[in-house]
Amino acid sequence: MSILFEPLQWVFMQNALLIAVIVAIPTALLSCFLVLRGWSLMGDAISHAVLPGIIIAYVTQIPLIIGAFGAGLVCSGLIGTIADRCRVKYDTVMGVVFSGMFALGMVLYVKVDSDVHLDHILFGNIMAVTKADLWQSAAIASIVMGFISIKWRDLLLLSFDPAQAKVSGLATRVLHYALLIMLSLSIVATLKAAGIIMAIALLIAPGATAFLCTKRFVPMMQIAVTVTVFSALAGVYLSYFLDSAPAPTIVVVLSLIFKVAFWRRVLHSRIQRL
Repeated sequence: MSILFEPLQWVFMQNALLIAVIVAIPTALLSCFLVLRGWSLMGDAISHAVLPGIIIAYVTQIPLIIGAFGAGLVCSGLIGTIADRCRVKYDTVMGVVFSGMFALGMVLYVKVDSDVHLDHILFGNIMAVTKADLWQSAAIASIVMGFISIKWRDLLLLSFDPAQAKVSGLATRVLHYALLIMLSLSIVATLKAAGIIMAIALLIAPGATAFLCTKRFVPMMQIAVTVTVFSALAGVYLSYFLDSAPAPTIVVVLSLIFKVAFWRRVLHSRIQRL
């Protein structure tokens, strides 16, 4: 029995479990809006686009979080500006911008003599989390959760009916870019724990899973948070015994839960047709 509690004896595991929960909550909440708005690719775009910002921040010796956040804002701004001024569809513009910025980041990484390991940028390094990382992620998570708790009704209306939201007097453009800023902040918060590649799973799978389980938005958010927190804790805990990377293990657990929700939905539909 004592072997089950062995991971909790180590400080690095305690920090890993704590930061996993911290980043799970805001990403789960945002994933609900991203799924409803059809913005799944936007999370992918911004998560990949932060790479050049990280490299530039390293070269200029400024905090990496500033470079990552700045790159995220540049990416979202470019996507919005280009999409508003051309006939190309929004998802196509996202694909072009984020792939271009990610490629630029890779070119810069190769050219710059850096001690920042690429694997840690792409997949995170949750086992090396420090107290400063915990406080940084907690502060960002608090900002994102505070914004959502205040504006979730406005964001919900904007997600379902942008025209009605505008007629109702909402500052739809401000809300649009505020949501993008929250998305960029959340990705920055998850960099240490999950890295660039895995952050996208945390911003899509929870909302998609919850969407399969309920038709009401508040329960959808509750389910998304529960699923993500459980997956984060289970993924980090299992990675200790499996000797696997924690971030991919978290995503595997998330994916398995999504598949269970999907087949539950399929089975329920078949029973109703009988």
